[in-house]
Amino acid sequence: MNFEFADRVTRVEPSATIAISNLSAELEADGVDVVDLSVGEPDFPTPANIVEAGKDAMDAGHTGYAPSNGIPALKEAIVDKFESDGLDYGTDEIIVTPGGKQALYEIFQTLIDDGDEVVLLDPAWVSYEAMTKLAGGSISRVDTSGHGFQLEPVLDDFAEAVSDETELAVINSPNNPTGAVYSDAALEGVRDLAVDHDFAVISDEIYKEITYGVSPTSLGTLDGMGDRTITLNGFSKAYSMTGWRLGYFGAPSDLVSQAGKLHSHSVTCATNFVQHAGVEALRNTDDAITEMRDAFHERRDMLVDLFADHGKEVAVPEGAFYMMLPVPEDDQSWCEGAIEDAHVATVPGSAFGTPGFARLSYAASEERLREGVERLAEEGYL
Repeated sequence: MNFEFADRVTRVEPSATIAISNLSAELEADGVDVVDLSVGEPDFPTPANIVEAGKDAMDAGHTGYAPSNGIPALKEAIVDKFESDGLDYGTDEIIVTPGGKQALYEIFQTLIDDGDEVVLLDPAWVSYEAMTKLAGGSISRVDTSGHGFQLEPVLDDFAEAVSDETELAVINSPNNPTGAVYSDAALEGVRDLAVDHDFAVISDEIYKEITYGVSPTSLGTLDGMGDRTITLNGFSKAYSMTGWRLGYFGAPSDLVSQAGKLHSHSVTCATNFVQHAGVEALRNTDDAITEMRDAFHERRDMLVDLFADHGKEVAVPEGAFYMMLPVPEDDQSWCEGAIEDAHVATVPGSAFGTPGFARLSYAASEERLREGVERLAEEGYL
């Protein structure tokens, strides 16, 4: 049979980050020692107290369906977390999802119709574009690469990109893939334009707990943004819970009501015992977060110095655990060569909408990071 595939599926390509990670895994399966700096996954185990909470929840019988939008204890913990960030959400304004990516998918599917405009800041995490296309939306892009990946210097460009036809903008701070943390002035500029043109904004704050010497502002705390901001977060990055698949978002209740229909007809609910582990993560894991954040900070500083030793200047990330390394314009070829010749896996910047860079994840030990830089230098990639 010759299947006729839906247009929404043929509009998108597979995830570039996952593709590189798969290639790395294939080489390793063949016995090649690959320094994998491509994947956005902390190299720390899930903190022991969270693991124990998950086990205890299973032992207590929390292995059946959960309330679709989330168990009450977790929604209450999320409300408290949001409150600590200056955000005012009630438990009826929360949906708990199997991963932050599912949360984003539900938001895009709920808000975007065919032809609706979505504004992205480049470089942008790869799935924003795919999710826009799956929903039938069109994309307007704003390039930050010429300004240290900061938003404030390109607010005029952002103003040109948005209009009364704009339905949604996505602000990701701290940012993947750049590690940039946007200033209050930048966020206020977004607020002014969102109010003027009456569009909604996703504030993707999945890396909010991983910052270095700065305190990122939640967009929804700004005057005029409470009823037009969807605040997204999750457990994969700060709590090293990538495989647990747990995320959440807060939004005005009318949006939650509509998104909840999609949620109930697709995933039904996030895994019951995992949600109980999420309560423990939010309530009792600050020390573990600090330990991981301090390690990422040290690795960042080490990488900046190592690249400087090789004459490579990089924009210093203020958050997350990624760094954008300037490479030749054909970054795809550079990354393919780097993994084939130096056995170092990175992700081409063009996958994020910004050619001429490679994204490196420093969610790896200092020893492996040093080895990766040495291999790239020895093979002529620096």
